[in-house]
Amino acid sequence: MTDPVSATPLAQLLAALVRDDGAARWHGSIPPDWQQGRTAFGGLSAALALHAARQLEPELPPLRSAQVAFVGPLAGAVTVSATLLRRGRNAAFVAAEVSGEAGLGVRCTFVFMRALPDALAHTRGAAPPATPPAPDDPVLRGGHPQVAFTRHFEFVDPPGQGDPAAWLRWARLAERDGLHPEVELLAIGDCLPPAALRLLGIGAPVSSMTWQLNLLAPAPTTRGGWWLLRSATDHARDGASSQQMAIWDADRRAVAEQLQSVAIFG
Repeated sequence: MTDPVSATPLAQLLAALVRDDGAARWHGSIPPDWQQGRTAFGGLSAALALHAARQLEPELPPLRSAQVAFVGPLAGAVTVSATLLRRGRNAAFVAAEVSGEAGLGVRCTFVFMRALPDALAHTRGAAPPATPPAPDDPVLRGGHPQVAFTRHFEFVDPPGQGDPAAWLRWARLAERDGLHPEVELLAIGDCLPPAALRLLGIGAPVSSMTWQLNLLAPAPTTRGGWWLLRSATDHARDGASSQQMAIWDADRRAVAEQLQSVAIFG
């Protein structure tokens, strides 16, 4: 059972960050309930970096792309820093890092870009035929010590999942109030287990290495907090797996496309 007393909502964790005077640097702490094994949940690390990036300049355009490298473990006290790389008429590039006692943990590059007049409108593929969760559907909520962060999420698995190398799951943050929509989505985007675990078995040692997320529309929203997530392993060999991932809203409109590299330990 999840212990609600020990759970720190993401908005509370972000609000507790303390900024250095005159510097784009913040200090905070990652509590045990946001851990994934010996390191922080990757979606949380990326959300911390994005939160800092958005504090750099007023009126940044919507987030359109995030490149995330999971360099090393993060736990306990952390420092988050952000640097504006370039701001042009349409787009801004921001680099952000999260470091802990063991050194650099996460390095991110964010691209913020305003919507431009359509030169091309094209969509390929459609959302899986999954119905959004109903109020009386059974909801999964985790809290196992090795994936403690899952206590902050609620999951519903659609029926009929026949692909042994893919996950399809409805997910939402249990505590969403007070979050910037982009920060919420970044935390959601990495909350599925690596798809390779469908082949290896839950509990096999794996670790995300890099993650690329492209938002397909500015300021995505959804109903009831529910997002439909899919990840599928395309190739796994020599200790590395490459997986494609996608996010749809509750109306099954495409929200994000993703690519992730995962290390698999024997």
